[in-house]
Amino acid sequence: MEGQVLQDTSLVVDLNCDLGEAHGPWEDSHEPALISVVSSANVACGGHAGDDETMYAVCRAAARHGVAVGAQVSYPDREGFGRRFLDVAADDLFASLQQQFEDLERAAVRAGTRITYIKPHGALYNAIVTHENHARCVVMLAREKSVPILGLPGSRAESIAAERGVGYVTEFFADRNYTPRGTLVPRSESDALVTDPDTAAERVVRMLVAGRINANTGEEVSTYGRSVCVHSDTYGAETLLRAVRTRIVDAGWRISPFAPATTR
Repeated sequence: MEGQVLQDTSLVVDLNCDLGEAHGPWEDSHEPALISVVSSANVACGGHAGDDETMYAVCRAAARHGVAVGAQVSYPDREGFGRRFLDVAADDLFASLQQQFEDLERAAVRAGTRITYIKPHGALYNAIVTHENHARCVVMLAREKSVPILGLPGSRAESIAAERGVGYVTEFFADRNYTPRGTLVPRSESDALVTDPDTAAERVVRMLVAGRINANTGEEVSTYGRSVCVHSDTYGAETLLRAVRTRIVDAGWRISPFAPATTR
């Protein structure tokens, strides 16, 4: 029944956000205000956004706040912000993802922290739900780097990760609508985003309590996530994050990274 899970206050949920995507000096953007609200930061590694100094700035702030750092690898598509599917050969994709990870890795070490997970970005995130070869690329990278993957529940990547002994952490999007199949409504659709803070927070708590939400069609859909995401480029991201965080805590959960940050 809905509400029963609320009695277990030992439950922990991660709150993450995509960071390092703003234009110009990172410190002058809206993103520094977000990092103090989350427990994990998905840092753009240069594939769709970010550069060495931005990666370092985000990692330094993450280390200061005790926030876990994740490699937000993507298709190498800065022009399309990584939100276009690229039919790239598996070997080429793996080489690009590996380079992105290692670029962030250097920045993390420089900032006194480390990468503790991988979260694909944009079109790659959606592709590995069903695309065999690209899912294998992401799993292969996670296995090589000995970190888990953060992704959509029920994906092909999750199945392959289980086969290869790679950790997989399920994710729920507070600011995105879902289809009846449990996938994300494409951004090209008018109802792709959830921007009302109260609505977003209510959906998160219902997901945590009941494992269900309403799809964009109104149908109930089963879904669950050990980590909850709000995108940094969603309108009102800070307000959304704070509303979600408050409701999660008020409902009896503790917010903590699923892959704890370590700093020197």
